[in-house]
Amino acid sequence: MTRSKIAGIGKYIPENVVTNNDLTKYMDTTDEWIQERTGIQERHYAHRTKETTATMGAEAAKVAIERAGTTAQDIDFIIFATLSPDYYFPGCGVLVQRALKMKQVGALDIRNQCSGFVYAVSVADQFIKSGMYKNVLVIGSEKHSFGLDFTTRGRNVSVIFGDGAGAVVMQPTDDPNQGILSTHLHSDGNEAEILAMYNPGTHANYWKPNLATYEESEWGSMFMSHAMIDNAENFPTMDGPAVFKTAIVKFPEVINEALTANGYQTSDLNLLIPHQANLRISQFVQQKLKLRDDQLYNNIQKYGNTTAASVPIALCEAWELGKVKTGDLVCLAAFGSGFTWASALLKW
Repeated sequence: MTRSKIAGIGKYIPENVVTNNDLTKYMDTTDEWIQERTGIQERHYAHRTKETTATMGAEAAKVAIERAGTTAQDIDFIIFATLSPDYYFPGCGVLVQRALKMKQVGALDIRNQCSGFVYAVSVADQFIKSGMYKNVLVIGSEKHSFGLDFTTRGRNVSVIFGDGAGAVVMQPTDDPNQGILSTHLHSDGNEAEILAMYNPGTHANYWKPNLATYEESEWGSMFMSHAMIDNAENFPTMDGPAVFKTAIVKFPEVINEALTANGYQTSDLNLLIPHQANLRISQFVQQKLKLRDDQLYNNIQKYGNTTAASVPIALCEAWELGKVKTGDLVCLAAFGSGFTWASALLKW
């Protein structure tokens, strides 16, 4: 039976390092406060004008394509996961196609936030198993730093996020001891506004009437208005405790779902790569699943939460460090805004 495999992997991390102490210049916080709540020590920010979500994705893709032993001209489909696109539209996938001078292949953009990369892997897996495509480029990339509230008002969110990109090239394999074993996708929109960026958008307060209100005649200001800016609705908002409470339930569930579906137990797992949301969440999941330290990989301490990019960045780094080897059983898992959560179990 044909499966899909990760044939090449790459990452791109901006050079600019921003420490917790750097953030104290803009908001009332401390290194101790940030580390205690998130585990983060530093993060990287992209250059304001010289790097974009798409260009970082393209740089990560170049590495993945080379490591897969192929070329940009061999890619026959692009899947790009992000919540911070270069443009409201078009999506970043076409910008990568242009940047890498690819053929006129299909490009699909995925908006599943923190779960975006795992969702994208699942989509690529289906395309490859069906025989439709043979070289699928999957990218997760984020440039959070351009849209954060660098004031004390926004510190609960702004201290968490960083910039970066990760990418994989997925190809078919007939090796029974290699490839994606299964993927598992879930969502629950009942608490969608707990972790969200309300504006700009087309919702017109349909879902959340307590946002800034407008008269029916104000069509010219509905997309972005002074009221939205004054109310900080153009910045991400998060109920941290509520997210934490749900994440520590759904993370273990979706990991166990993947293991059970394939006849494995947590003791069989060589490495879990969780979305780097919060070190405290990862530690709770590790304790709940009774995983050894060598069965879990975290790098949020260095990069912060890079949302859709966090899983491929962490997977790439773990592979580069020799923590992922041929034949290893690896689980990718994510939980985030939506709420959405997902897992993918694979043999490397």
